[in-house]
Amino acid sequence: MFTRLAKPNHDIRSILQKSFSISSQVKNNHQHPHRHHPVHHHQHPVHHSPHKVAVLGAGGAVAQPLSLLLKNSSKVGRLCLYDVVHSPGVAADLSHIDTRTVVTGYLGNVQLEPCLSKSDVVLITAGIPRKPGMTEDEQFNTNAEIVKDLVSACADFCPKAMICIITNPVNSTLPLAAEVLKKKGVFDEKRLFGMTALNLSRAKAFVAEAVGCNVTKLVVPVVGGNSGITIVPLISQSIPPVDLSQEERKKIIQKLQNADTEIIETKASTGSATLSMAHAAAKFTLSLLAAIDGEEGQVESAYVKSEETTSPYLATPLLLGGEGIVKNLGMSSLDEFETEMVKAALPELIRNIQKGIDYANKS
Repeated sequence: MFTRLAKPNHDIRSILQKSFSISSQVKNNHQHPHRHHPVHHHQHPVHHSPHKVAVLGAGGAVAQPLSLLLKNSSKVGRLCLYDVVHSPGVAADLSHIDTRTVVTGYLGNVQLEPCLSKSDVVLITAGIPRKPGMTEDEQFNTNAEIVKDLVSACADFCPKAMICIITNPVNSTLPLAAEVLKKKGVFDEKRLFGMTALNLSRAKAFVAEAVGCNVTKLVVPVVGGNSGITIVPLISQSIPPVDLSQEERKKIIQKLQNADTEIIETKASTGSATLSMAHAAAKFTLSLLAAIDGEEGQVESAYVKSEETTSPYLATPLLLGGEGIVKNLGMSSLDEFETEMVKAALPELIRNIQKGIDYANKS
């Protein structure tokens, strides 16, 4: 099952370290626009036109805070919100915020074309969240058709856009989306992402809490998939290295793999992980826009087409650029414990993937 594991990519730590340094500088420049920073690579700053970002499922509990965060970014010139209900109201609410991003709401299938046309990035959040007692299969059976229809519309109206699948279960909805794009003849593996950014955010938060370090100075790679045992944090590759006992490490991994259930239970069945998901998705989206603008060192993780293992899709760190994925940084130097975790994850991940492929190809 693990025979296609790539040769160790020994420069991954240096790439992640460099990208973390560059990304921090970029974010500091963005957060403090009036503070002077010298420009090292160009005699004059390069200015890019703000981008068009479409959020599909904009009336939902993830999409609303996600849209709020994007409204506050100078990289987003047009924010187009689509749903079958509520999107005009959400757009009107956001349009009262005094930033330059122009927000427009689109309602119903007839307005998908103007919403999507000429989009640089499309974020698909539509569908139902997991509820207490609901299995991933049950969630997939509801969300699959929604994702299929929306990705088909992307293929028709913005075939060159970067598409980010947030709708769960991502292990299955991302392969489904890929099959839809293949059928339409517009699949580009460099431009299709399954959103796993929340796993990285959680891993950083949980490890930082355990060791008492500054979470903003920490990087913890996470590979595999987006649920349960398919989520594999590479704590041995943390930057900077952390000192944890095997028991502490196992507790963090268990907490990470069960994080969604914890949120559902803690919210007393009134919701799922919405605010943290929105924050993670916004961070990924802004890194992707920065990469499109030519800003170097944009490294984020996502669930994508992969040849790292026998699983055709896998979440790994990615170096992003103007056309999407520049380089899959893969999985380097796994320790024995992490290797066994990946091996254990693969059968479940492959089953999830096949479910998405089968759904896309059924008559």
